[in-house]
Amino acid sequence: MSFRSLIQEMRDEFGSISRHSLRSRSHRGGGGAPRVAAVGPAEAAAMQQSCWAQLPPELLREVLVRIEESEAWWPSRRDVVACAGVCRSWRGITKEIVRVPEASGKLTFPISLKQPGPRDGTLKCFIRRNRTTQTYYLYIGLTEALADDGKFLLAARKCRKPTCTDYLISLDMSDMSKGSNTYIGKLRSNFLGTKFTVYDAHPPYDGAVVSKSRSARVVGLNQVSPRVPAGNYPVSHISYELNVLGARGPRRMNCIMDSIPASAVQEGGKAPTQTEFPLSGLDSFPSISFFRSKSARIDSATSQLSTQKEEKLVLKNKSPRWHEQLQCWCLNFRGRVTVASVKNFQLVASDENGPTNQEQDKVILQFGKIGKDLFTMDYRYPISAFQSFAICLSSFDTKIACE
Repeated sequence: MSFRSLIQEMRDEFGSISRHSLRSRSHRGGGGAPRVAAVGPAEAAAMQQSCWAQLPPELLREVLVRIEESEAWWPSRRDVVACAGVCRSWRGITKEIVRVPEASGKLTFPISLKQPGPRDGTLKCFIRRNRTTQTYYLYIGLTEALADDGKFLLAARKCRKPTCTDYLISLDMSDMSKGSNTYIGKLRSNFLGTKFTVYDAHPPYDGAVVSKSRSARVVGLNQVSPRVPAGNYPVSHISYELNVLGARGPRRMNCIMDSIPASAVQEGGKAPTQTEFPLSGLDSFPSISFFRSKSARIDSATSQLSTQKEEKLVLKNKSPRWHEQLQCWCLNFRGRVTVASVKNFQLVASDENGPTNQEQDKVILQFGKIGKDLFTMDYRYPISAFQSFAICLSSFDTKIACE
């Protein structure tokens, strides 16, 4: 039996269990709005009696290792996610086998979007903008083309307020409200659109302090299924300097990564790595139902972020050069950007402690236009897809003092 046939058989059996449990709940629940319920004893017993749950651990590990190695890219990589949803033993072994993006260069589970990108190479993504609905969608490319069908990663919705603008970021493209179970963070701007703050809904490292805000959701003690409230943990501050050169001058951008130490870009440096989502309403989201834990766990090597004592990582846009023949500012995007735009940028680490304020050569994040409402976004270690997406969203916002 091929691995693909094995996965298909496993899906059919697991699907029959799920359909049986849904019918049981529908008969018990009667009318009214649908509710998310925990797995009952009958469903749990059926899952435990499944032949897939009774495989010897050595054989199971060998099977899962081969599946993980053979299904390297999306959409076939969804088979790896399906394996993690079979039962507890499959989930545990799959999570041990699948490496973080820093080492593998692959995005597998939703938590991968909160983990730093690869050290060697970049993850090539693109953003689609919908002007009518003021929404933005992040995809990872499936081919070497600038844009293809892509695998959906994140969505954001622009919300205007009297004194600021919020971009709410979600794992679900159909529900981007802050009350959603799949809300994971936001970007907030000041009135002029020159300063932005990226907030993570979950603690980015052990000991992170939540920002005092009215928008923090409080959970009542009398709730049947209490959730960890989505907080506002500042992870980055973005600022755009006044453009003294007028319309011909490029924007000047500065990002202070509150959750990443400056040493992360050095050889052997480490950035905080979230390993699980907290116990929350994310349990009702099918693709991440197996990320349930009593608390958010952080990589033990960086559990106590040293940015309280150590300097924070600072990113600045790479200085473009003026092209005399083309009469425009130019940056080498290595074929990933095709349309000139004031929004285009490349971010590099800046050594502010050095005597000459020397810029680094390695591009950590680049963003550029390739169509009317289509943009590429390539990122690498030590920032994550979530942080990169939020930084790129800041470029879309209107900047009264910079244009």
